[in-house]
Amino acid sequence: MNANLGRRALITLAVIVASIIGIVGLPTSLGQLRSNVAKRIPLGLDLKGGTHLVMQVMVNDAVNGEADLTIERLKQTLNSRQISFASMLRVDALQLMDDGGIRIEGVPDEQTSAFRQAVEETELNWLLTPEAGGYKMVIRASILGDLRQRAVSQSVETIRNRIDSLGVSEPTIQERGQGTYEILIQLPGVDDPQRVKEILQTTALLEIKKVEGGPFPTRQDALSSSGGVLPPGTEVAESVEAPETSTAAPVRQWYILTKSPAVTGRELRDAQPSKDENNRPEVSFILTSDGARRFGAFTESNIGNLLAVVLDKRIQTVATIQARISDSGRITGRFTQQRANDLALVLRAGALPASMEYLEERTVGPSLGADSIRAGVVASLVGFFAITVFMLLYYKVSGVNAVVALFINLVLLMAAMGYIHATLTLPGIAGIILTIGMAVDTNVLVFERIREELREGKTAVSALQTGFSKAWITIFDTHATTIIAAFFLFLFGSGPVKGFAVTLTLGLGANLFSGVFVSRVLFDYVVSRAGRNATLSI
Repeated sequence: MNANLGRRALITLAVIVASIIGIVGLPTSLGQLRSNVAKRIPLGLDLKGGTHLVMQVMVNDAVNGEADLTIERLKQTLNSRQISFASMLRVDALQLMDDGGIRIEGVPDEQTSAFRQAVEETELNWLLTPEAGGYKMVIRASILGDLRQRAVSQSVETIRNRIDSLGVSEPTIQERGQGTYEILIQLPGVDDPQRVKEILQTTALLEIKKVEGGPFPTRQDALSSSGGVLPPGTEVAESVEAPETSTAAPVRQWYILTKSPAVTGRELRDAQPSKDENNRPEVSFILTSDGARRFGAFTESNIGNLLAVVLDKRIQTVATIQARISDSGRITGRFTQQRANDLALVLRAGALPASMEYLEERTVGPSLGADSIRAGVVASLVGFFAITVFMLLYYKVSGVNAVVALFINLVLLMAAMGYIHATLTLPGIAGIILTIGMAVDTNVLVFERIREELREGKTAVSALQTGFSKAWITIFDTHATTIIAAFFLFLFGSGPVKGFAVTLTLGLGANLFSGVFVSRVLFDYVVSRAGRNATLSI
């Protein structure tokens, strides 16, 4: 028995040491100890303070983007098959649930059959229907639904990449099921929420387009230059390009651009902040091989013409094409260094497939979190103290066993959270307090079983063995059913509810070890010291 007790004692000691390391790491100073605890058990938004945002993905932008790509592909297909057409324009999806589409006009009657065959063979995701004066293409319903959902999923991943680049710890970024194409974002400890909002909302869609006319001093002048109606396939965009000298006043200018870009940010391989020849901040970018091929062909066929670098529908730079350009370029404008850094960040992280709108914004102050932590700690300490007094008065010396097991239970729980870097939230503190109650319940079940065996005249050794054996089934059953409930809370709950479920599950697992294994080791140690005539103060 002594050898077996020694092995179990070593296991208990090893688990306790590993738990302490899991909570505090291996600090070299008191300051580092606090830092380690903060890093290993980060606080959630409700405790640390931060920003809570709900954003809606404007999926119609993704539908319009898919239409632009299809137009480019279809033009190449029709040209390669020598099929003529007068115009091919996008029908904008203006509302959230619009289908949009593509309008094609001027296909000769003798080429109608070849045109329909080309579309049906190459654009399997689109439906072609004849209309007065031409044809209209719309995305198939199943493909459209998938496109919208992919826009939301891609937005979540892009936002996560941007947040990770900012160094925000333990953010919550997920789809919000209770709305239409909504994303929930929680950023604990954010000290500059306005900057984060700008980075999140920036679509960062880079487009390089051909300039068809301009500059014009006003938008109305741009429209008037073409008789008040823009030529098909063109649009008007404002320039935010910096003036030639830093002392010159900014001048608003407008240009007429082609709607379809030569290349977009989807062909970006890298983007970095840099300086121009006048030491002003700018952003340099490098294109992928496919983007470089398309950009090279575009610049080669437009030498002497103007091109515009457009970011989020606003012109950043207008330049004359002097020679063929292939795989790189730069974005200049009225940038601060911070703006150049942020722009390079969002371009590297990937362009959002659609623009975003804020539906909800809440800022949680750290003082509220500090009050919550203080109240939770006080509640835990008061509960721990009350339970300690009760166990000592009711179970006498054996109550010390219960208190030690309860303390070890809390250490194991915090260590488990530290090892998996679980975020501690206010509902998580509630889970810890509930765990304390479950731990006491385990001790009561065991102690009452032992009392029953002692009343029947059994020895201390026999009472311990029988008491733990009979209580184990009941303890396992209560813990298993509670863990099952916590599992479904985690599966279907939101962020705070998940925090409660995680803390409760870890606490119950720790309680099975401390309330049964550790408590038995302590009892066996007391009995082994007293020998055959051992008695229990219970």
